[in-house]
Amino acid sequence: MISTVWPLLLGMGVLMLGAGLQGTLLGLRATLEGIPAPVTGAIMSCYYVGYLLGTFGAPRLVRKVGHIRVFAALAAVASATILVQGSFVNAPLWAVMRLVSGVCFAGIYVVAESWLNAGASRSNRGTLLATYMLVLYVGLGSAQFLLNLADPSTATPFMLVSVLISLAMIPIVLSSHHSPETHVPMKVRYRDLYKNSPLGVVAVTVSGMISSTIFAMGPVYARLSGLDTAGVAEFMAVSILCGTLTQYPMGRLSDRMDRRTVIAIVCTIATFSAGSIVVFPHMPHFLFLTMAGAFSAFVLTLYSLAVSHVNDKLEPGQMIAASSALLSLNGTAAAIAPILAGSLMAAFGPQSYFETLAILTGALTIYDLWRKLRRSATPAAQKGPFITAQPQGMTGQIVQGAELQK
Repeated sequence: MISTVWPLLLGMGVLMLGAGLQGTLLGLRATLEGIPAPVTGAIMSCYYVGYLLGTFGAPRLVRKVGHIRVFAALAAVASATILVQGSFVNAPLWAVMRLVSGVCFAGIYVVAESWLNAGASRSNRGTLLATYMLVLYVGLGSAQFLLNLADPSTATPFMLVSVLISLAMIPIVLSSHHSPETHVPMKVRYRDLYKNSPLGVVAVTVSGMISSTIFAMGPVYARLSGLDTAGVAEFMAVSILCGTLTQYPMGRLSDRMDRRTVIAIVCTIATFSAGSIVVFPHMPHFLFLTMAGAFSAFVLTLYSLAVSHVNDKLEPGQMIAASSALLSLNGTAAAIAPILAGSLMAAFGPQSYFETLAILTGALTIYDLWRKLRRSATPAAQKGPFITAQPQGMTGQIVQGAELQK
């Protein structure tokens, strides 16, 4: 199993080092350059806009020229965009490059999804996807410490990102395994999705806002709160790596009880964690990191839980079509959230970061409980297995489509 996809896992691991460093670096550098938080949020949002655009064209491009060529070409362009950003500190130019980067990563993860799906079977898919998710999170989390290797106010860390993205191409291009075929997803009506699973659709949307706020505006919050470069790296590493701890425990729990109850538990703990940081802004640093890590550990399971809940209501033939619609909803919300968070931070201070996150999770908790009163739980016999997934636009993870094609 692993022997057939190790080039992908190695390449994606290296790519995540570059992608993880890139996102944090841009937010930190923008703050150092005095770019206002709303403008920084708009710049970071352009990635998700580009990603949405890329998801429409990437599958067709892959079918025309092949997976490996698409991966190599788009990785080369993505590598070039970060060099442009490091060479010219200009907000409009950064926004354009961020959009182009989003388009490139959309194509890159279409390749990853197809490759994973081809190497997976019913018997090993869970293990394979768990390994893939572990590689992604470890790469993203470890990348945060690369900030300490060079002054973020110089072009050096931008060059490092470019090198990592370029190196990620090597195992993919030199792989002796044939790349699989990719199918363009069908259309699906959002109204029908909402009718089948209102909570699932709303939770997928809210998770897009939360995740993009963490990844895009977390570095800005940390810097504006007075943390130095090492502190920013530590905060982001904790926020990302803690997401590896609860994926499967919460997923397995949701297979054994009403997923809506698990989503309510996740949101309640996340609301308490974020709210504690807001109410006690001067708590000891270790306790602050603990609460921030607890928030991320639980809230980063929200997308997987929501997708699994939606699929409990669908027929097998509807799942692939539904995945495309859910990703579009998630990506659209992800594009809006950094602008909103940046504007609130500019108006009310950096504490608005966790205030916004607490409000989102708190509101979803209330909606969840209301939905439980409106509709009975899904019978255990009709529940599908838990789907380990992260939204494509957050960090590039694209596991859902592979898992749905069982």
